[in-house]
Amino acid sequence: MWASLDGAGYIVPELPEVETTVRGLAPHVTGKRIFGVTVRDRRLRWPVVDGFEKATTSQVIQGLRRRAKYLIFSLDEGEILAHLGMSGSYRLVPAGTPPAAHDHLDFDLGSKWLRYHDPRRFGSVHWCPGTSDGHMLLRSLGPEPLSDDFSGAYIKQRARGRKMAVKPFLMDSAVVVGVGNIYASEALFRAGIHPSRQAMRVSEHRYERLARAVKQVLTQAIEQGGTTLRDFVSSEGNPGYFAQSLQVYGRQSDPCLVCGEPIRRTVLGQRATYFCGHCQK
Repeated sequence: MWASLDGAGYIVPELPEVETTVRGLAPHVTGKRIFGVTVRDRRLRWPVVDGFEKATTSQVIQGLRRRAKYLIFSLDEGEILAHLGMSGSYRLVPAGTPPAAHDHLDFDLGSKWLRYHDPRRFGSVHWCPGTSDGHMLLRSLGPEPLSDDFSGAYIKQRARGRKMAVKPFLMDSAVVVGVGNIYASEALFRAGIHPSRQAMRVSEHRYERLARAVKQVLTQAIEQGGTTLRDFVSSEGNPGYFAQSLQVYGRQSDPCLVCGEPIRRTVLGQRATYFCGHCQK
């Protein structure tokens, strides 16, 4: 089972995979000094800026958090904003471990090195001299789906006049961040909402059910380490296991676990979409 595919068919880590990475790394990097930085290939989705090594070396990592699908390393002065792209991963390796192919960047933390691996180089690493809050990649993002700001009333307000299908609407990062393809399909199924229904034609009551379903499915995925992927593994090298709990995604023609009708597949917003035509209206 895979995480979401983009339009080109690449695997994209979603919010639970990023949260799993943050939770796995944070205890091991917080409070650690960066003794040196090695950038082997600056040609990521955005080039690693000149001076990145000098700006971050000798600083202490004060904390690690997530915003949408971004990792934010807070240093003594400034922040590192990082994205995993389609196939990126961060892992702690023993100091001196020779780099493999596609190991593009190392942070020397003493006895361990924090290593960034990215075969497709669609991830990115940005230096923010101050806070990352105003960075161009963050300033237009919607609320976090697990926050109190994400509610049925909020979704209904954003859906006014929106004729687009509710599934791509839910996946719009300006509406809410981090609800990718798998989790949108699963949440809509749990809420009983047909993925192709116009966003403006869903009631606030049903959006309240959807908000709860989004929170439930993401929380469950985070607890289980994300969805099992071909490329994604956690910071400790372990795959996620939420794929074992999928109710509709990837189950075309299989019987619905609720009503027994065959699960259907369609394409919305260039994304494979799975649903039950009987349970979802």
